[in-house]
Amino acid sequence: MMQSGQGAPTLEMVAARAGVSRATVSRVVNGSPKVTAEVVAVVNEAIAALDYVPNRAARSLASRRTQVIALVVPESTARVFSDPFFASVVQGVALELAETDYTLNLLIASEANSEKTRRYLLGGNVDGALVVSHHSGDHSYTRLGRELPIVFGGRPMGADVVDSTYVDVDNVEGARTAARHLIEAGRTRIATIAGRQDMPGGVDRLAGWRAEVELAGLPHDLVEVGDFSPADGAAAMRRLLARGVPIDGLFAANDQMAAGAYSVIREAGLTIPGDIAVVGYDDDRYGETAAPPLTTIAQSPVDLGAEMARVLVRRLAGEPVDRVTMMPTRLVPRASV
Repeated sequence: MMQSGQGAPTLEMVAARAGVSRATVSRVVNGSPKVTAEVVAVVNEAIAALDYVPNRAARSLASRRTQVIALVVPESTARVFSDPFFASVVQGVALELAETDYTLNLLIASEANSEKTRRYLLGGNVDGALVVSHHSGDHSYTRLGRELPIVFGGRPMGADVVDSTYVDVDNVEGARTAARHLIEAGRTRIATIAGRQDMPGGVDRLAGWRAEVELAGLPHDLVEVGDFSPADGAAAMRRLLARGVPIDGLFAANDQMAAGAYSVIREAGLTIPGDIAVVGYDDDRYGETAAPPLTTIAQSPVDLGAEMARVLVRRLAGEPVDRVTMMPTRLVPRASV
């Protein structure tokens, strides 16, 4: 260990203790594959003995790397901290980056302050960015991809995103599976509470539901749109029931809207699944705690976040990556159908 008063250990001191050159220590610290395992062990032993901490600021200046990755969420702060989806994505990203030298910065941003976010991202503060919950109007983030390595969580929308790199779940097939499950249960008047149509998840889940009910020759006009919240799910269900047409099945584009619909179905004196069978999407705490337990389409936001981080780290290392990574979904049958 260092004696007090000697000052902070330097790269030269580590090299002297390990009996190698300064350049060799630098290669070990920077993870170069050009150093043998034996030399790495000797250098790491010297680093531990001296309590040497690499000067990352100096390394950043030399390499023009910050070792920082930003996770950008274009949503309100209230939504980010109330929706379990975002917490799970952050968890997945953080777990994946824990095994790297990258630090994670969380940026909660929107079009209202997109220029501020853009200046930060392009100001040499980060090496790359992950963008989750992208909206069709968030053009500033898609354009950033031309100047900064970016990986989107979910298919970005718009004409200027053709070359974007993204990780997504197969929302179309997930919604088709939900509708098919209701059809196989004998339901013939199946409504949907679709998600926002300025977000790829909302668009794709509506498309999947519609494709499956049309294939079965069933009506496909029982559609209301919500913003993925329980309150909007309840409001959309009231609008569906107010039409005065029979409904015996419901696909909600997320479990939160399904939970909102539950309360309205009960208010109307109807039962689940006796009168209306319900399928949600996400398999989060809303579905798990619903009564009766909610049949849902499971995706893994933790895995989504981890894969986004994995793809970006590989891009930053100069490795080839697929422009599109699609992750599977699965049906979780419970008592609501």
